[in-house]
Amino acid sequence: MSDTTNTPDNDGISSAGEAILEGEYTPRVIVFDDLGDASLDEAIAGTIVEFEDGDLVFGKVVKVDKDEVLLDIGFKSEGVIPARELSIRHDIDPFEVVQLGEEIEALVLQKEDKEGRLILSKKRAQYERAWGTIEAIKNANGVVKGPVIEVVKGGLIVDIGLRGFLPASLVELRRVRDLQPYVGKMVEAKIIELDKNRNNVVLSRRSWLEETQKEQREEFLENLKPGEVRRGVVSSVVNFGVFVDLGGMDGLVHVSELSWKHVDHPSSVVQVGDEIQVLVLDVDLDKERISLSLKATQSDPWQEFANAHKVGELVYGRVTKLVPFGAFIQVGEGIEGLVHISEMAAHHVDLPEQVVQPGEELWVKIIDIDLQRRRISLSIKQAAEGGEVAAEYREAFGEHAYDEEGNYIGQIDYSLDFTPETEAQAAWAEYVAEHGLEVPAAQVRPEDEAEDSAEAEGAEAPDSESSESGDE
Repeated sequence: MSDTTNTPDNDGISSAGEAILEGEYTPRVIVFDDLGDASLDEAIAGTIVEFEDGDLVFGKVVKVDKDEVLLDIGFKSEGVIPARELSIRHDIDPFEVVQLGEEIEALVLQKEDKEGRLILSKKRAQYERAWGTIEAIKNANGVVKGPVIEVVKGGLIVDIGLRGFLPASLVELRRVRDLQPYVGKMVEAKIIELDKNRNNVVLSRRSWLEETQKEQREEFLENLKPGEVRRGVVSSVVNFGVFVDLGGMDGLVHVSELSWKHVDHPSSVVQVGDEIQVLVLDVDLDKERISLSLKATQSDPWQEFANAHKVGELVYGRVTKLVPFGAFIQVGEGIEGLVHISEMAAHHVDLPEQVVQPGEELWVKIIDIDLQRRRISLSIKQAAEGGEVAAEYREAFGEHAYDEEGNYIGQIDYSLDFTPETEAQAAWAEYVAEHGLEVPAAQVRPEDEAEDSAEAEGAEAPDSESSESGDE
């Protein structure tokens, strides 16, 4: 024990007690009065932070759980930050947003709710701070950067301190259909609309891309010349055509330039991701637009038909449509010709349906080919008179239907003992049987006509003999 220890003596009095009795003790100062004229209540009140609803306050995280975070801001009680007020992201885990002991800023939502709690919001404090920054960037025509946190109807939500909306049409230089791969990626964008009252921030990544790629686009366009054939990948399919990525920019193939045939919708011709070859039709440097053609890289079926056929030939076709002045007949892939009502029959015809019906298949004769106007004039009436059959049909319908010069001499009379040699002949046999068709006299082969005459003469002879016998 040290000498300063006050231990009782034999009478039970400590040394300190003896000093007091002897009048030599000086008491220590336990409390220093620094209140001055203020009362204790006033001093206590002075240690509590004063604030109002809507104020920004700083505090230390003292507790984190799945539903809320407690923040010590120097108030008489800790402030409560509900989980929904922690971040602009939805369904966030509080443990991913704040850490125990971390100093954060919050906005006072309510000094005292019905349960007497102080309600705070971290995300709204972040929102208030961000607005000032965002407005400054917008005024300076600057760029914001942040991660994509959500896919919503019509576009993406980007975390730029607040929820910025990036429309799907402004994500890339061309419209993107699948936005899901962008979630989690950092993107840069221009601010094109800002309205704090409506809490509305609209972004455009396309504007940023256009600015950053302007020099590359200009160089690409200057090197692209009409008449060139380029390979590209279909990047988008829309109602009016398809966009093709040429490796530097997208060009448009209008629906009219997709195919030589009629196209109901571009998706029936190509799909996104298809690699195709296109012809450059036009390059607009001012508007930075490229016009392309897919059909120009393909053979023209009209030219092919004109090269393979001539006026006076017989071709086989199918009735596609009836109009008051005649009937349209498909005579090739994507090729239709018109049979004028005056060329439908040798007799007068009032209505085309008196002669043919849609879907009916028949022979027609080519009477005119106008390649420039893409028109073919046909005749049913002249086809009935026979003529030279186009080469592609001779093998299909069998050699028995033509003479040595290739002239059509009539359908084979399948009522005779005849075995079809090809599928086409078998189909004809079935067609003739179903419709009860007869071979027109103008189309009967000479040898068949001779046989018919002999049979007729032979049939008449017994009648004559019988008649004479009867007379006798």
